[in-house]
Amino acid sequence: MDGTAFIQQQAHEDGIWSVAWHRSDKDGTENIVTGSVDEIVKCWTWDSSANELSERWKFEGHQLGVVSVDISHTGSIAASSSLDSFIRLWDLDSGKHLKTIEGAAVDVWTLSFSPDDRFVASGSHSGHVNIFGVESGKKEGTLETRGKFVMSLAYSPDGKQMATGAIDGIVHLLDLTTGKLIRALKGHAMPIRSLTFSPDSKLLVTASDDGHIKIYDVQHANLVGTLSAHGSWVLSVDFSSDNTHFVSSSSDKTVKVWDAGTRQCFKTCCQHTDQVWSVKFSDCGNYFISVSDDKSIAVNQCDSVP
Repeated sequence: MDGTAFIQQQAHEDGIWSVAWHRSDKDGTENIVTGSVDEIVKCWTWDSSANELSERWKFEGHQLGVVSVDISHTGSIAASSSLDSFIRLWDLDSGKHLKTIEGAAVDVWTLSFSPDDRFVASGSHSGHVNIFGVESGKKEGTLETRGKFVMSLAYSPDGKQMATGAIDGIVHLLDLTTGKLIRALKGHAMPIRSLTFSPDSKLLVTASDDGHIKIYDVQHANLVGTLSAHGSWVLSVDFSSDNTHFVSSSSDKTVKVWDAGTRQCFKTCCQHTDQVWSVKFSDCGNYFISVSDDKSIAVNQCDSVP
């Protein structure tokens, strides 16, 4: 691990709560999208040869803080959700606004594109997941978790399941073919802010306000690991495309890189001066990016991990 490749100070005018990263299939551009309490969504491009982050687009339209962003797997469309209860879709090639989708209050808390990019899923305070069509811009389905406020969600890369994390610390696994609840996974005692599947869809990693990271065997629905290296809320987790490493961020102001096999933390990054709300790997897994309440963006190189 070579440490920090780049830090962008004052990237937004207020705390940054969410980040997404996908390479464009069209031209290979490394698109990074950030969402902030300042109501702004920004698109950045990362140039690894120059270790340089450049602002590409500034998207305006939300009336309250942006709580979640995601990028389609093709790298061409971004989605953002805000406390104003709207989801907005943005064209990352042209910088244009595509669609506005209206949701009920606190019904668009977290976002994720489906693996085929046809849908955007969003968690709800009532414990269900709303499914919106990217083309239609309308709600096309609902998944019931039978649980409480869905604060985080993730599609499995194989497209077969969805995992949701609730405010009461319960994880729900849903079958996307039938739309039915498969099982509930216990282990956390407080809200689950983030969760991520391994690229082979075999493991699920969760992050919670209880300060712990849990690792579940998806097929057998077993808890196989509990990690407790952070000193406060764990706010975000993301798996690398190499299927062997994941990264976590916390309100303790640190980012940690983990070996999924040994379940050991082998690197702690301390570039931020406030809580780190979100962290994401690049598609190639050579870099990861973190965003914080300190208004900064940090990009770390990850080409010499064990």
